[in-house]
Amino acid sequence: MKPIKIKSTSLKKVLRFAKPYKKRYISVILFAILLSLFAALRPYLLKQTVDSYVSTGNKEGLLHYILLMGFVLFCEVASQFYFVYWANWLGQDIVKDIREKLFSHISAFKMKFYDSEPVGKLVTRTVFDIESIAKIFSQGLFMIISDLFKMVVVLGFMFYMNWKLTLIVLLAMPILLYAIRVFQLKMKGAFQEVRTQVANLNTFVQERLTGMKIVQLFNREDIEYEKFKVINKKHNKAWLRNILYNSIFFPIADTISSITLGFIIWYGGLNIINGDNITSFGDLFAYTMLISMLFNPLRQIADKFNELQMGIIASDRVLELLEIEEFVQTQGTKQAKHFKGEITFKDVRFGYIPEEEVIKGINLNVKAGETIAIVGATGAGKSTIINLLNRFYEIDSGSIMVDGTNINQFQLNSLRKQIAIVLQDVFLFADSILNNITLNNPNITRKDVIQAAKDIGVNDFIMSLPNGYDYNVKERGVMLSSGQRQLIAFLRAYVSNPSILILDEATSSVDTYSEELIQTATEKITQGRTSIVIAHRLATIVNADKIIVMDKGLIVEEGTHQQLIDRETGYYKNLYDSQFAVEAGE
Repeated sequence: MKPIKIKSTSLKKVLRFAKPYKKRYISVILFAILLSLFAALRPYLLKQTVDSYVSTGNKEGLLHYILLMGFVLFCEVASQFYFVYWANWLGQDIVKDIREKLFSHISAFKMKFYDSEPVGKLVTRTVFDIESIAKIFSQGLFMIISDLFKMVVVLGFMFYMNWKLTLIVLLAMPILLYAIRVFQLKMKGAFQEVRTQVANLNTFVQERLTGMKIVQLFNREDIEYEKFKVINKKHNKAWLRNILYNSIFFPIADTISSITLGFIIWYGGLNIINGDNITSFGDLFAYTMLISMLFNPLRQIADKFNELQMGIIASDRVLELLEIEEFVQTQGTKQAKHFKGEITFKDVRFGYIPEEEVIKGINLNVKAGETIAIVGATGAGKSTIINLLNRFYEIDSGSIMVDGTNINQFQLNSLRKQIAIVLQDVFLFADSILNNITLNNPNITRKDVIQAAKDIGVNDFIMSLPNGYDYNVKERGVMLSSGQRQLIAFLRAYVSNPSILILDEATSSVDTYSEELIQTATEKITQGRTSIVIAHRLATIVNADKIIVMDKGLIVEEGTHQQLIDRETGYYKNLYDSQFAVEAGE
């Protein structure tokens, strides 16, 4: 694999997030410098102790220097504590800021983005990759700076004490530096492969766990297990490659360090035996510690550099996501207050994929307070109309207006506050019923929810559950039936007091009892507001003020139920007759 260089621009972008913590950043650097000074001072004091007091038998001076060494050791330990703690503290605060910014960023994306991006990949970016960014500060950058400071200070002390022995140490440095460089390049590619395989594994597991019912229903357990084994094997292989490089490098680095120390002992020992004044016993004691202090940071720099690389690789992925501009256009400045509810689609065209139109130039007018129903075969474009009205997607051409104002002119949040949707597939969070209804909106009180539940006839159902409104429905509302989830969705829509209500196949796939409650709720919440009902079961929309019939992205018929049923060869009549025949068992 061709080695990839670290992008300095990526590191600079990450460091911008450290600006709010400038004082802490500087403090970490200061403690790194102090740590280096105190660490290198101990071997020097040891040399002085051996040469000046141990060899001369000066007990008083020996005790003085031992106490001095103890004080220096205390300062070194204190500096190391503050350095490590503050570096990790800084890293976690930066990660917190990045994660919040990323979550806010992706929350504003168009639905089109989520149509093509795996959820598992986004989870990996938001959780695992961002956590790796913390290592840039806690395990990478600051550790490298600290080690570099320590090496410079140690070399300074070594030259000051004995420059000839220091030259022997320097002869071994190029070999170790070369080994570090090779190791760093190999590890860069290994880390990239690891991150890729982690994302693939997360995506696969997330999708299968979410769709476990389908997996089991179609007896796909063994097939999915075999697929998982393949992906897991690739993940395992990527990590083994990482482990292999570590297993090769660190023994080589330790061997170089030990051989260098052996040469120092041999050369210095010969000088002492021969009676030369080039070295002393204090030098040998000190160099035993100093070589370790010089080579270990150098060896660890390679390891810390790998942590830095992993963090930068992760930051590249996160920053790439932060640079995506898949936002719904929000240039609108008008505050959407309570709508009368008149909706107009004028020559609207749209396609999820370029050159493949789903909505083909439709014109539609809904009067304020009117209840209209939209019917048609699957893929006719019914739900797409709802998506466009809520601006989940941007139309390709034409215009959509509410009360005579183009929806693009409204502030997006204020527009959506005036529109409530009850979907066929109700999504509930792993939380209480109350929080699933209010969605933690502080303006909606518990009293408001209970009164609304009584108004639409679902209070008795909720109170029949353990803990009533505080009942935890678990992930995706698995503790409730589909009909019960629909009732919660109706209540959620009702308490938001929308100007426009949309029911998207909201009465399909529910039991008879729930359907009766839903019908009662529907009658209540549609009163006095514009309502759009997308229905599969035509019997539920016979009382609509107007029925819109769609086919292949076009409006082919519209009128009341009776008007449409009177058309002998009409699309709606054929649809109604065929559905009625099926329900009658003919």
